[in-house]
Amino acid sequence: MKYLVYASLIISGASVAQDAPLQAISAINANKTLLTDITNTGAGLVAVGKHGTVIKSINGEKWQQAQSVPTQVLLTAVDFSTETNGWACGHDATIINTTDGGLNWQLQQAKPELDKPCLDIYFEDDSKGFAVGAYGMFYQTTDGGQHWQKRFLDSLLFSEDREYLNDLKENDPEGYEAETASILPHFNRIEKTDNGLMLVGEMGLMARSQDNGVTWQRLDEIYPGSFFAVASDSEQEIVAGLRGNVFAKSKGEQQWQHFENVKTATVNNIINYNNEQWLLLANSGVIFHLKDGLLTHEQRPDGKAILDGVIINNKLVMATEDGIKVKELTP
Repeated sequence: MKYLVYASLIISGASVAQDAPLQAISAINANKTLLTDITNTGAGLVAVGKHGTVIKSINGEKWQQAQSVPTQVLLTAVDFSTETNGWACGHDATIINTTDGGLNWQLQQAKPELDKPCLDIYFEDDSKGFAVGAYGMFYQTTDGGQHWQKRFLDSLLFSEDREYLNDLKENDPEGYEAETASILPHFNRIEKTDNGLMLVGEMGLMARSQDNGVTWQRLDEIYPGSFFAVASDSEQEIVAGLRGNVFAKSKGEQQWQHFENVKTATVNNIINYNNEQWLLLANSGVIFHLKDGLLTHEQRPDGKAILDGVIINNKLVMATEDGIKVKELTP
C-alpha cells in the first residue's frame, strides 16, 4: 500500500467529476515528476505517479511515457501479474488496467463521488486482485478487474465499534451506511507474505488472511501509529511506518522487536537485497539497512522522499518525489 503523498491526498482529495475520463498529460520529462510506485514486470520497469503519469523502461536508464492513460488523478500503486497484465490505482478509487505491458491503459473504475484514494493494489494472478485505501476501502475482483466488489471488513473493527454498528444496522440503516464509510482506519498496503496476505495501515493496524483474502483477523497492536510497509521471507517478518518505526519478528516467535532508531524518517517500502539484507526506503532521502538484526541508515544528499524502489542490474531504481533516481549498489 507513502506518508508524504497520503497525508495530502486524503485531506485535500476533492476532484471534479468528468463526463468522460481525461487522458494523462504528455510530458517530456515525465520521469522527473512525483512518482509514487514502481514495479519490475519481468520485461522491464513501470512507474506511476502525479497526474496519471505512467512511465516504462527496460533497464531503468531510458524512460518513455505510456501512450494512453485514461485519467489525470494521482496514481499511488502499480502491480503486474505477468509481463503484460498490470493494474494501477489512485485517487477517486480509480483503477486502470493494461494488457500490453504498460503502454496503453483502460479505465476499470473511477468513483470521484467517494472522495477517497485507493492506496495499494495487489494481484495474485491474472484474475484475482485486491485494491485498498482510505477509511477501510477494500475492493476485490475475480475476473481481472472487469467487476470490482466492495467489501466492508467488519472483522477488523474493535468490539465496541462492532456492537455500535450492529445496533445502527438494525435501527438506523442510513446512519449505518454513513458510519461504515469512515469508521475503519486507512488501509495503506496489502502484501503477499510467507504467512498469507498481510494488510497494514493507520492506528497500528495489522491484519492477516490465511485463506487468500476471504477472512481477515486483526493482529495484536504493537504500536499506535501508522504502518506503510510490510515484507517477509522464510526467516522473518518486518513492518515499518511513521517516524522511522521498524519492527521485526522471527518466524515462530510471538514477540516483535522494536528497533532503536536515531532517524525519524517515515518508511514507505521495504525490499530485499540479495537475500542478505533489507532496504527500507523512507522520506527525506533516507535508506535504512536491516542486516543481521542491526538497523543502520544512509542519507541521500538530495533529501527527497523515496516512495518505492526495485533492484535491477545491481542498481536501486527509486520512485521519488522528484522522479526516478538510480543508486549503484555494492554487493
